[in-house]
Amino acid sequence: MIGKIKRFHLTYGTVRVSSRTLIYAIRIRGALLQPHEVDDIAERMRERLAQRGELVADVVVIQGDTQNTLRVFGVPHSVNLVRAAMFNAAINWTPIDLGYV
Repeated sequence: MIGKIKRFHLTYGTVRVSSRTLIYAIRIRGALLQPHEVDDIAERMRERLAQRGELVADVVVIQGDTQNTLRVFGVPHSVNLVRAAMFNAAINWTPIDLGYV
């Protein structure tokens, strides 16, 4: 579980792979989290998407603001597509609340 002391903001965007396939990118701002905390965020997003009927959603989690601190977590193919979309400024970020304090 994510500690109560850390304050961060989550935003998300999508990268279209095909007419039926999306990759959901979650961006963490304001904190650098541990890998198990990042996994928890990805799992919460998958649960939210499953409630909407997307049972096999691909989720990539991004944290860091600079080239030295940027870390991207997920399936390698999806990570590459999300990195390319970020480089081309092709992701529109929207705030999201996944239930963290």
